[in-house]
Amino acid sequence: MGTGDTGLAAIAGCPQGRATVLAARLVSSVQAVMASTAGFIISRSCRRHVIDDQHWLAAAYPPFAVPYFVYDVYAMYLCHLQRAQVKGHGPGTGTGGTGGAAAAFLRRELLLVLHHLAMVLVCFPVATLWRQGKGDFFLGCLLMAELSTPFVCLGKVLILLRRQHTALHKLNGLALLVTFLGCRVLLFPYLYWAYGRQRGLELLRVPAALPPVYNAAAAAMAAPQIYWFGLICRGAWRLFRPAGTPPRPP
Repeated sequence: MGTGDTGLAAIAGCPQGRATVLAARLVSSVQAVMASTAGFIISRSCRRHVIDDQHWLAAAYPPFAVPYFVYDVYAMYLCHLQRAQVKGHGPGTGTGGTGGAAAAFLRRELLLVLHHLAMVLVCFPVATLWRQGKGDFFLGCLLMAELSTPFVCLGKVLILLRRQHTALHKLNGLALLVTFLGCRVLLFPYLYWAYGRQRGLELLRVPAALPPVYNAAAAAMAAPQIYWFGLICRGAWRLFRPAGTPPRPP
């Protein structure tokens, strides 16, 4: 991202470190829009039979998306380096060099790095090899989870630009709360409901009708989303709490 950062810095008139963050957030937002759009098209086209219906994008998009997750880990690391250098803790400042910076990055972003690794090493093989053309509807719904990502990116950009006290930041926080809840947390009960409707099962009977590995996979995917949603709720409380209200205990 080196030469690209310099170009963006020249266009935006901002320091290279800030341009690095802006470029990373822009790429993440563009990928999220493409993924959620593809997911909407797939799920809408396959809703008549959620197990057997197929759409060509379900086979085409996962190989396209995998390089992004590899890139995004690198982009997050570059952003971490920029923050560390601003604080005087980057490589070459006598605080452990590149190895120390990488270790600090993993401590800070471990869950997100593990999420990206799982997307590449687990979800991609499942989506392209193991499914054998089944469940395109569910894959489309999972892709639509990216709908919340542009709001995450915009929030971080507004904080970077010191616009965290503006009405735009509050509106973005509300949009993030709603989209994350709908597209990442409530997504999993909806997938169970859609499968149950196809099979003629009540929602509460669906887990028992599925192989245990399916339920374990759903729980593994849902757990970090619930954790992140909790963090978003804490941030929303700080953002919208009435003036003079004491902060909630951590």
